[in-house]
Amino acid sequence: MDIQDFTGATLKHHHNENYDQSPDYSAELASVLDKESCDNAYRTISDWDGYAPSPLVALSGLAKKIGIADILYKHEGGRFGLGSFKALGGAYSVLQLLIQEVSKATSMQISADDIISGEYATIIREITVVTATDGNHGRSVAWGAEKFGCNCFIYMHAGVSNGRAKAVEAFGATVIWVDGNYDQSVHEAAEAAAKNDWFVVSDTSYEGYTELPKNVMAGYTVMTTEIIQQLPKDKLPTHVFVQGGVGGLAGAVCAHLWQSLGAERPRFVIVEPDRADCLFQSGLRGEITDVSIEEETIMAGLSCGEVSSLAWQILLGGTNDFVTIEDELIAPTMKLLAKGVGEDQPLVAGESAVAGLAGAIAARMNNELTAKLGLDASSRILIFGTEGATDPAIYEKIVGLSPADVGV
Repeated sequence: MDIQDFTGATLKHHHNENYDQSPDYSAELASVLDKESCDNAYRTISDWDGYAPSPLVALSGLAKKIGIADILYKHEGGRFGLGSFKALGGAYSVLQLLIQEVSKATSMQISADDIISGEYATIIREITVVTATDGNHGRSVAWGAEKFGCNCFIYMHAGVSNGRAKAVEAFGATVIWVDGNYDQSVHEAAEAAAKNDWFVVSDTSYEGYTELPKNVMAGYTVMTTEIIQQLPKDKLPTHVFVQGGVGGLAGAVCAHLWQSLGAERPRFVIVEPDRADCLFQSGLRGEITDVSIEEETIMAGLSCGEVSSLAWQILLGGTNDFVTIEDELIAPTMKLLAKGVGEDQPLVAGESAVAGLAGAIAARMNNELTAKLGLDASSRILIFGTEGATDPAIYEKIVGLSPADVGV
């Protein structure tokens, strides 16, 4: 597919009238996600075996093709061997939960190193974590449970592929299948936890459940910490196009860039599937607005109808624009990355990884939306390539090449 073929894409756009122009990140927002939490997550996770910063890849050929200065692609496909940025959130939240529970059980202040050392393995083996997932978050929670020694149950809905379920089971977790969609699996996981005295480690928050999702979001900010280290000061992005979902990723990225860059923070654009546009609808109404998923989107990790209340507190004032895209843009965008434009490095990107990029390309090919989003030849767009081929069979079916044939 040629870039020009994005010209006819159907996009919905809403400019957020509630955007907070203040360069200062407020104390109220800090109660959701503060700088200390972000710094602690980076210190902890960067000390784990196998840690390495994910690459920030310049897609200069693609940028030139669509008439902007830069596209910077944060490529999360290799993160801890789990294939997605979710490795940073779920496992970190499991660790923080275990620190809390072992500290209670021993009446001592336990550290991350104490948990990792295995000294409290007997206590930890009595703890069970549970979550609902479209695939990647559950893989991270399962990996964290295996890494730190607790039990794990993962709830998956009928739209999740068997390949993603097997990847979770490889870490010793038990998969429970749920009829219905992602939001139904969230409810059933919460009910099972309440019944069995398990601990929900979710990437979405809801009434009465906020502390562990804060840790998940803090884990995600490892990416933004790395990006700030990787970027020259005179090359800060003018725009961020980031995926929606429940809002946890977008909220974490928005919060940390706001904290770190202040008045220099980029224009923030959330991109969602038109089949799962809960953040878009919330933006339209200025308040949390859940939607019913009538048809699953190809962007499996973004097939969410219920907004994270924590994330929304940040996104209500932190988001400039909401955009929705059609599923038909996903395969062409994956293929563009797999082939590479001009001298660009070929990249393996899964279905949910390319939503932000697809939205950015399609917006730039639309004169009206280009103007509304302030895009021009000087624009530098930051993209979060949130996953690699987390289901290789699905990837090959879409792209026509195996991940190994593409490369990174």
